Amino acid sequence: MKITWYGHSTFRVESGNAKILVDPFLSGNPSWGKGWEGPAEGVTHVLLTHGHSDHILDAAAVLKKSGAMLVANFELCMYLVGQGVDQGQINPTNLGGTVDCGGFTATFVLALHSSSFGGDKGTNTYLGNPAGIVMHFPNDKTLYHMGDTDIFSDMALINELHEPAIGIVPIGDRFTMGGAVAALACRRFFRFESVIPCHYATFPIIDQTADKFVEGMQGTSTKVIVPMVGEAFEL
Repeated sequence: MKITWYGHSTFRVESGNAKILVDPFLSGNPSWGKGWEGPAEGVTHVLLTHGHSDHILDAAAVLKKSGAMLVANFELCMYLVGQGVDQGQINPTNLGGTVDCGGFTATFVLALHSSSFGGDKGTNTYLGNPAGIVMHFPNDKTLYHMGDTDIFSDMALINELHEPAIGIVPIGDRFTMGGAVAALACRRFFRFESVIPCHYATFPIIDQTADKFVEGMQGTSTKVIVPMVGEAFEL
């Protein structure tokens, strides 16, 4: 499996024939700032955890250009159809549901957050339940992208049901759990082989480093990977 972090919560995951872009926030992402075209090249799937602009900003553009499959909750799917995405591209789901994506399956699991897209004059469009996404690959490790969330005790059930080997974990505080709490979640509820922190250093009001998370994971057998933005790594 090859993974590339583009800052914030945006990841490209490649396994077999699947080239997956999760939460494409690229053109407006100060950690990346190079547009969406490069990360979206050859993409076969776009997966969305929730509808905030720092997770879906470039989703419509990527989907219309690539023809990729959209895997998201029903509200997000229909919202993006309204933005010009072909309805034949959508593969809608919701919490607890597992969908066949061709080459892998995606299960949407609980995340403690919110989900909407802001318009002008202070309006917001409700975009369904926020989620984490567990990706099962037939010949590769199981990956769990937590989305934006706080710690919650039912993470133990997610581990029991799915046994993810790789975790992608938000650590930036303010809008998600902070690094120390995220480390507690990983230590208490999961047996990750490798874990990747995200959702930090993007904006001044969230934590700027992964230091608290790295410190909190010390003494565990889990490999903590703090990637460089835009540089692929293999797991």
